[in-house]
Amino acid sequence: MSIKAKLLAVTALAALAAPALTATAAQAAGGLMTIIVNDPSNPYWLTEGNVAAAEAKKLGYEANVGASKGDTNTESNLIDTAITNKSVAIILDPANASGSVGAVKKAIAAGIPVILVNAEINQEGLAKAQLVSNNAQGAALGAQQWVKDVGQKGDYVELLGAPSDNNAATRSNGYDTVLSQYDNLKRVGQQVGNWDRTQGHDKMQNLLQAHPGIIGVISGNDEMALGAIAALREAGKLSSVKVGGFDGSPDAVSAIKAGDLQYTVLQPVASFAAKAVDEADSFIKTGKTGAAQEKQLFDCVLITKANADKMTAPFTLTK
Repeated sequence: MSIKAKLLAVTALAALAAPALTATAAQAAGGLMTIIVNDPSNPYWLTEGNVAAAEAKKLGYEANVGASKGDTNTESNLIDTAITNKSVAIILDPANASGSVGAVKKAIAAGIPVILVNAEINQEGLAKAQLVSNNAQGAALGAQQWVKDVGQKGDYVELLGAPSDNNAATRSNGYDTVLSQYDNLKRVGQQVGNWDRTQGHDKMQNLLQAHPGIIGVISGNDEMALGAIAALREAGKLSSVKVGGFDGSPDAVSAIKAGDLQYTVLQPVASFAAKAVDEADSFIKTGKTGAAQEKQLFDCVLITKANADKMTAPFTLTK
């Protein structure tokens, strides 16, 4: 090969290497991290988005928070925007266990790593990580406390979360595993409240009309529990019907202190929302999240009057 040819070859190699070096420098400097939550009108998802955005900014990224409101079409559009905006990672609380698989695949096809928080999708090996509360463990904690508060005999009803979210079934099954051990406890009604306070209120009204003699309500989340409490108060039955929640929201903690809610099960969303961003950052920089496996469970904590004062920030318990 002539000297001239060698020089041309070296120049060509340098030109090919330049984009990779530029990309590496851009990654080191940060970039846009897109965070997609469900519905920030719910304090749980509001905290999830706020914590993730704050952690992303702390690590040197720009952060953009969007909300799917549980709608897969909206979620798909938000993923499209993230791709168009050249996001370096997407933190996603999936709208639907099965329906969100396509959105995740679309992001991956565009070369954007996806980290899932709070809820799972029904396919492993797509997201770089799935960080969720240990819902089965939390449900067992809640049900055991519920029996202590309500007693071992009587009729009760249950408010269920959104069927599209695997967490709803996991919690309900966890409740049933514990409560079915008590032969004199009878679940006489069960309705879907879709994690929503207004729906929890309305469904509680329906359940009260059908089952006026109930002694307790066990709820899939705090928002539905708080709606149920409002309906019970309107019916003059709050003193005779005990309610248990799940999430650890600020309003639920206040209701516990007031004696309206017996307990809530704290999901450590503030912890795993930040952890999800940390793992995205690690993957961007090293190609690995640093976690031993894709699915990661975070244990829940029972909140009662005994420790409610230790809730020093939304969804944060000070030990």
